[in-house]
Amino acid sequence: MQAELDKVVAALGEFYARETHLLEQDLGERTLTHRLAVHLESRFAGWDVDCDYNRLGERRLRLPKGAIVSTDDDSGKSVYPDIVVHRRTVPENLLAIEVRKAANHQPLEHDRHKLRAMTDPHLWHAYRLGVLLTLAKTNLAASEVYLGGVVDGPLSGWLAGRLREAGLAAA
Repeated sequence: MQAELDKVVAALGEFYARETHLLEQDLGERTLTHRLAVHLESRFAGWDVDCDYNRLGERRLRLPKGAIVSTDDDSGKSVYPDIVVHRRTVPENLLAIEVRKAANHQPLEHDRHKLRAMTDPHLWHAYRLGVLLTLAKTNLAASEVYLGGVVDGPLSGWLAGRLREAGLAAA
C-alpha cells in the first residue's frame, strides 16, 4: 500500500507545484479534484483514474441503508467518490480519494463515512485503499488512510510523514 501512497504523494507534489492559481482563486472542489486526478493518471499506468465515478461494471455504487452521506442522485443512495483509481471493464477497485478544501464547513464525518464504506471488504464495491485529503492553499492541512473499512493509524502516520518530507504538509 505504501507504493500506491507514494504515487499519491508524487501527484500531490505536482498538483501543488502547477495548480497554485486554482488554490489561490479558491476554486471549487470539483475543479481541484479534476486537476489532482490528471496528475494521478500518469502515475497509475494500466489503471483508469476518474472523478465522480459511481459504477462497478453496470452496477451503481451504493452505501448501506442508513448512510449519513449526502449523495448526488434522485434516490439519494448512489455514492460519487471524488477520485477513483480502478479498472472500468474488469471491475477492480484500487484507490478511492475524498478531497476537501480546508475551508469546507460540511461535516468531516460525511467524507469519513464514505471512505469507511468504500473500503469495507464486506461490501461488493470495496476499494483496497482509501485516502482523505484536506487541501489548504499552500499544503495539505490533513490526511487519513482507510484500509479494511477503518482508519489505518500506522499507514496514516506513514503518509503524514511522507507528506512532511515532501514539503506538502505542515511540519
